[in-house]
Amino acid sequence: MSSSTIRIQDCMTRSPHSIGADQKVGLARALMRGHRIRHLPVLSGGRLVGILSERDIYWIETLKEQEGDELVVSEAMSPCPYAVAPSAPLSEVVREMAEHKYGSAVVLDGAQVVGVFTTTDALAVLAALLTEREIS
Repeated sequence: MSSSTIRIQDCMTRSPHSIGADQKVGLARALMRGHRIRHLPVLSGGRLVGILSERDIYWIETLKEQEGDELVVSEAMSPCPYAVAPSAPLSEVVREMAEHKYGSAVVLDGAQVVGVFTTTDALAVLAALLTEREIS
């Protein structure tokens, strides 16, 4: 596959875990650690309203643990996450992520979250391209 034809849908993490904006940060932390993930799309009424990252969780942990666990995800998330369509060209997405220092892009098919593309996914694509392997 040519690097110019790769679409985000070819290399995103499919069916990502997500969390409700009204859930507690303690639940988000447990979900992220339990599934070894660093980004959680935040939904409200089934629509994307933010992203909660591992970095956000670390910041919350600077508070007293009990206080942080009781915060609501909507208070800790980053609103207006970078979102793209599944057909978005990889080259455009990684350029945007690098320029703005985004750790992830949420992949939306209409209003539905269908994937997440992270810097880890980008490194896997880079490694595959450098060794001329098929992207998985």
